Amino acid sequence: MKYTSLKTSALLGVFAMAQLCGDDVQRDRPAEWANLIKGGQFIDLFEPMPMMSPLASDTWGGDNVKPRDVSNGIEHPDWSYWCAHTIQDQETGVYHMYTARWPENEPRGHFGYFDSEIVHATAENPMGPYTYKDWIGPGHNPEIYQTGKGEYMIYSTHGRFYTAKSLNGPWKAGTYIFDKRERYAFKNFVNFSFAPRDDGSVIAVARRGYIWASPDGGDRMFEVSAESVYPKVPGVFEDPVMWKDEVQYHIIVNDWKGRIAYYLRSKDGFHWKTDPGEAYAPGLAAYEDGTTLDWYKYERIRFLQDEHGRPIQANFAVIDSDKHSDLPNDVHNSKNIIIPVTKARLVEVMNKDAITVGTQQIQVKLKAEQGFDPHEDVDRDSLRFGDSVEVNYGRGAKLLGTKQSGKDLILTFQGQGSGITHENFAGKLLGKTTGGKILYGWSRLPGVVYKVPVLSALSPKFEFTEVGLEAYVAVTNFGEVDSEASVVKILSGQQVIAAGKVRPLKPFETSMVRLICDQRLPAESIQEVTVLLQSKELPDERLTKKVRLPSL
Repeated sequence: MKYTSLKTSALLGVFAMAQLCGDDVQRDRPAEWANLIKGGQFIDLFEPMPMMSPLASDTWGGDNVKPRDVSNGIEHPDWSYWCAHTIQDQETGVYHMYTARWPENEPRGHFGYFDSEIVHATAENPMGPYTYKDWIGPGHNPEIYQTGKGEYMIYSTHGRFYTAKSLNGPWKAGTYIFDKRERYAFKNFVNFSFAPRDDGSVIAVARRGYIWASPDGGDRMFEVSAESVYPKVPGVFEDPVMWKDEVQYHIIVNDWKGRIAYYLRSKDGFHWKTDPGEAYAPGLAAYEDGTTLDWYKYERIRFLQDEHGRPIQANFAVIDSDKHSDLPNDVHNSKNIIIPVTKARLVEVMNKDAITVGTQQIQVKLKAEQGFDPHEDVDRDSLRFGDSVEVNYGRGAKLLGTKQSGKDLILTFQGQGSGITHENFAGKLLGKTTGGKILYGWSRLPGVVYKVPVLSALSPKFEFTEVGLEAYVAVTNFGEVDSEASVVKILSGQQVIAAGKVRPLKPFETSMVRLICDQRLPAESIQEVTVLLQSKELPDERLTKKVRLPSL
């Protein structure tokens, strides 16, 4: 892949890039990203912020973040706010924010966040202003989600959580039981983000990109991934956000050192693909009147989601300077801002059979909803549908015609050119509204199975017996559905030394598989072995570990 040293400002067009300071570096971006069309990368979806109060200059911050609307999100001259997550109470309509803060005059300056507290704030308007309501407890990186039992959990760093039956509390503190299952875990269990599944279970992504799972979203979490799901590119990754909508799972993760974020998608939450382009970068904050703010860093992105799981606005922790320059009792500080996000439209592929190279036409229903009339609001000539990479670069299937279906609109695309293959699990619709704004949506595809078993193994435990060298492998199903019988193999290097079958497993059920090795390994030696799990029509799962064999 060809790379070039493109500055973020060049990629973002009108967006400005703050001067690099401190530990930041300039990352190279793939040269082909310059060919992405509008709406072809996630960063294009951020919209100008509405002004809810007059822009003010008599407030903290450098000239790079003034004048600004202090009623956006949450801020206070006496407090340094950082990460925040927002959720709406569906009964009252009130918006609840759970955020971390520490005193602005803290002797360590910005690094007072090591002793931050989690507080609860509320607002009638999703954009703010959010007003402090009550103190929850010590913590950082708060994220709220609902468990399979209907309770609310606020995750915090260092493996802590707060739980309550109501968004208003009272909150009870607890500690997660993290089972690493012989896998890597970043210290203090920081930067987790959660996605509840349809069956009441919950999956999560941790700081370095390893996926975890819980049967009910409660205090017990199991690490599943043997490798990070992040893109294999240079970066120091942190602050992932994971969410699920009615089509697929999503992750955005930030390379804090290079100040570039990536966007990933998955059908099952365990196997991911990275879409081209930037997810976000400095320079996003602009008001509807054209006034811009040049916050130095954007971190800890979180989304307010609607009833379909679609992001409608983003929370960002921002700071007006590099973190080392934010000292106690000075002009610098941090806050949590809110930026609107272009909402994905509701899209459904109507074809009954899987889309292949032989598909003649693809019919797509574009659904009407409040504030959107597909008969009046769509620039039909701009529409493309297909594989996200094809569409993001301005290719994809072209529109052949349209047909009214009540309030909805049926779009007929040519079958050729979509780029959709058996590897795709979602189709992307991309174009413009009649007003020139981005119009996009995702659809599931016919023939794709979305709820699948996910098998994961521990390293083999060897034992010398009268029959030779035996191995015992624990295999667990972390998917949402029962698994079929599958195959487990043990490899030493590239050579298979044992193989057997794993019986069907229910979700979160474990089976201990006994295998007889067909070659002897030296007693008390240290061997690097791989456990390979193979299931019909599913990706292989591997775990490679060094193990010490027992004595004879």
